[in-house]
Amino acid sequence: MNNEYTARSLRWFEEVWNQRRTETIDEFLTADSIAETEDGVLRGPDEFKKQVHAPMLDAFPDLHVDVEGTVTEDDSVVIRWKATGTHQGDGLGIKATGRPIVIRGITWHRFKDDKLVGGGDYWSQESLKRQLQDTPQ
Repeated sequence: MNNEYTARSLRWFEEVWNQRRTETIDEFLTADSIAETEDGVLRGPDEFKKQVHAPMLDAFPDLHVDVEGTVTEDDSVVIRWKATGTHQGDGLGIKATGRPIVIRGITWHRFKDDKLVGGGDYWSQESLKRQLQDTPQ
């Protein structure tokens, strides 16, 4: 187990999501870092900031992510998390509803030296959409 990588993953969630520190994104990612998302593969800090970070925080300005557990092996860390927030903005292309949300997911980080070189987020965007619908189903 590499505790340094676990600590870096915990720092990522605290600083990038809870403290909204975009400079941490620049510190951790290189131009060749890969992020796997439901919408495809993103490369580098600018694509991550524009296509993931900014839209989520625009839609959920009070977003808070709690890490519920981690598993570390060699250069990889898997993080189980829960995110909460209130849909107050149009950042995801859905008119703000004012509804609270809770989403759970798993993120995989792969490190090389002190950089986050690869990873992916795995959570249900459909669950989020259902929570934002006008009529609960």
